[in-house]
Amino acid sequence: MAGSAVGDARAAVVALCRGLVERGLVVGTAGNVSVRDGELIAVSPSGVDYGSLTAAMVGLHALDGSPVDAPLAPTSELALHCLVHTRPGAADGEVVLHTHAAASTALSTVVDEVPLTHYYAAFFGGAIRVAPYATFGTAALAEHVRAALVGRTAALMANHGAVLVAPGVAGALDRAGYLEYVCDVALRGLATGLPLRTLDGAEIDRVRDALAGYGQGDR
Repeated sequence: MAGSAVGDARAAVVALCRGLVERGLVVGTAGNVSVRDGELIAVSPSGVDYGSLTAAMVGLHALDGSPVDAPLAPTSELALHCLVHTRPGAADGEVVLHTHAAASTALSTVVDEVPLTHYYAAFFGGAIRVAPYATFGTAALAEHVRAALVGRTAALMANHGAVLVAPGVAGALDRAGYLEYVCDVALRGLATGLPLRTLDGAEIDRVRDALAGYGQGDR
C-alpha cells in the first residue's frame, strides 16, 4: 500500500475524532473511529485525548485485528470495527464511527428499534435496530452490532451508544449528525406519552430513492 494512502487514512481518523467532539457526539475519550484502506484499518487508539491525537498515534491493523504499525494500544472496540469492516458488502474506504451522543444513547435504553418518526431513517436503510447489550470491547458486542447492521448503515448499542457506517470520509460526520437527529426526534416524541405518528417502510423506500438524486448533482 502506498505510504501516502496510509497517511491519509490516519489523518482522516484524527479529523473525524475531533469532529465528533466538536459536534458533541462523544464525551471525553469515549467513542472511536476507523477507516478501511485496502487490507488495513486505521483505528483510533485507546484513551487518548482527541485534542492531542496525531496521525502518528493512529494504529494500522490487519482486517483480523492484528497490529501492523500500531504505536499505541487500539480502541477497546477493535473487534467491532474489524467485524463491521469485513461484513458482507463492506467496501474499501468505508468509515466506522462509534459515538456516545446523548439522544441515541438514551433511546437505546427504551426501544429495540428506533420508531420511524422521521424520513431521515432512509439515510440508514430503514428502521435502525438496537443491538442487545454486551460489555464493551467484547466479541459478543461486536457480533450483536454486526447482526443489527444487516441491511442498514447504522445501529444503536443498548445502554451504550451508536455505530454508523459511511461510504467514505467526506460526509461521514454529517451522517452521524443525521443519526443523532433521528434519535432525538424519536426520543422527544416518546417523551410526550402520546401515540407516535410513524412512517411505513414503503415511504422510507421512496425517500431513499429520492435522496439518491437530491441536490445539484452533476451539472
